[in-house]
Amino acid sequence: MMGERVPDAGEWPFASTLIVAILLIVIPAIGLLSAYDYLEAEERMTSDLDILQDVTEKSIRESVADVDDGLKLFDDSLNERMQGGFALFLQEYERAGGDPSEMDLQALKERLGGSLDLYIINASGVIEHTTYPPDRGLDFREIPGFYDEITRMRLGDNFSPDRVVYEPATGQVRKYAYIPTLDHRYLLELGLVPGAFVEERNRLRSQESTQEYVALNPYLDSIRVYDIFANPVGEGEEPPDAGTRALITGTIIPGRTDYEVQGHGKQIRYLFIDLKDPDYPSDPSVVVELTYNTALIQSQLDQMLVYRAAVAVLAILLSSAVIFLVARRLTRPLEEIIDDVDVIAQGNLDHTIRVSASREVMRLERSINTMVASLKAGISRLRDSEETIREYSEHLEEQVEARTADLEESTAKANLYLDIMTHDIRNATNTASLYTDLLMEELEEERRNYTEKVQKSLKKSIEIIRNVNTIRQIREEAAVLGPVALDPVIRAEIEHYPDVRITYTGTTARVIADDLLSEVFTNLIGNAEKFAGPGGCIAVRVEEHGEEVEVSVEDDGPGIPDERKQRLFNRFSGGDGEKSGQGLGLYICRMLVSRYGGRIRADDRVAGRPECGAAIRFTLRKAG
Repeated sequence: MMGERVPDAGEWPFASTLIVAILLIVIPAIGLLSAYDYLEAEERMTSDLDILQDVTEKSIRESVADVDDGLKLFDDSLNERMQGGFALFLQEYERAGGDPSEMDLQALKERLGGSLDLYIINASGVIEHTTYPPDRGLDFREIPGFYDEITRMRLGDNFSPDRVVYEPATGQVRKYAYIPTLDHRYLLELGLVPGAFVEERNRLRSQESTQEYVALNPYLDSIRVYDIFANPVGEGEEPPDAGTRALITGTIIPGRTDYEVQGHGKQIRYLFIDLKDPDYPSDPSVVVELTYNTALIQSQLDQMLVYRAAVAVLAILLSSAVIFLVARRLTRPLEEIIDDVDVIAQGNLDHTIRVSASREVMRLERSINTMVASLKAGISRLRDSEETIREYSEHLEEQVEARTADLEESTAKANLYLDIMTHDIRNATNTASLYTDLLMEELEEERRNYTEKVQKSLKKSIEIIRNVNTIRQIREEAAVLGPVALDPVIRAEIEHYPDVRITYTGTTARVIADDLLSEVFTNLIGNAEKFAGPGGCIAVRVEEHGEEVEVSVEDDGPGIPDERKQRLFNRFSGGDGEKSGQGLGLYICRMLVSRYGGRIRADDRVAGRPECGAAIRFTLRKAG
């Protein structure tokens, strides 16, 4: 006889055990999904913010540089007017016997129309005499770079125009020009007063407004522009506080570099935009102050965390309620049957099982026989259905094949149209580039500069088309990798740069790659050539390490800052300078190296010294 098991009073009821077991599975699952969703959203948001900040700052740099080009043309248009005034200035100097104290500068100013102020600068760089009292006694030795320029002009023999610049003391704009006296003891200076031209120039400078970027970037609170003396550029702007002025004049301008300040829910980025032209003595460079609201970013992250947590809690509560209702519905009939059976077991044979459960019990035997009969009929129907399903499957396969063929045909047409467009655009761009080459041979120096800019833009368009084709090949064409000799690929790319010093000693290594391997060297050598500059040197090195081959493309350019190396290979992560591209070349290199099973990284040409040049290193698998 089997022993009777007595239930333990401490054992949980079946319903409670079922609910707890399901909750132990559901609650951690919801928590993990919510945490993963939050972390993924946070990473995506942070990445989007970085891209938005890079695009904003790059656009501001380009906007300021473009406006300065227009202002330079306007400034140069005033040169002829000022050069004519120096004839009377020199005559007055000769009349006074070379003694500035005997010169009647005020009368000379009136003879010149009253729109030009006159200045006489001695060999020590001090303004001895002037018709503009605020500048009398101004000592240019306090501005070392400018003092060197005026000394050079005083010892020379030529008329030297300057840009329209901001006065250090008042922040007003003036147009200056210089000519030395015949005895080289003094440097004569003319200053065009603001009322003579400032209204016309401000119409040009209105394009310089960068406030539209504040509306485009929700995390950007404000944009301010300062000149090299930390005076605000623009009418109605408040001067900076003492700390900001000291930072600009003591750190950013001398170092000619960007700067960043964090704290109190703000991130302030100072962008140094170098506008210095060696043809002019003054420096019109500016510093753009961008104030980002990091508190808003953190607030959005906090709101997102609260929202994810609230959704998780609500999901847990709803799941618990549903689990409780389902568990009660499953276990309640069993509990009723147990209660009724206990009553019958106690001797009450007249007691009947309640209807809620008796219907299933009474129908159990009948249901089994019905089930067997239904099963036999179901098998027969199943056999009949198999043939129908088989016929349907055949037709379905034909339909799928037809749809697949249509899709492949559509894809082929789309690629054909894209190839035709790319081919025609490339031909048109190459033709335009040819005409600019011919045009450059006919133009003089000043107009030739504009043609060179057009030519650079055409070359950049050709580079973009080539990069787009490469990306499409990588994404749409299956990789068919095989052994490739590395040396011919490298030498073929080096031949495209006959005017660049490129050192390469050769290699016998064979790697696993395909026909797109040359694109890696096209982008890396082209990138190194841009940053090495005229007279720069590029080195291509190949080293074998076991089952891998490491290739390095090095240049002696300005190098890559450490903070940019990690995101250098991201899409649209072009640099900050004029030589930077659209941010696709290194992105394509990363895609191709990954396609070949290798790794790519940015490094210093000389370890620990970024300023000595950059090195892009990548690995490839060695072919057996």
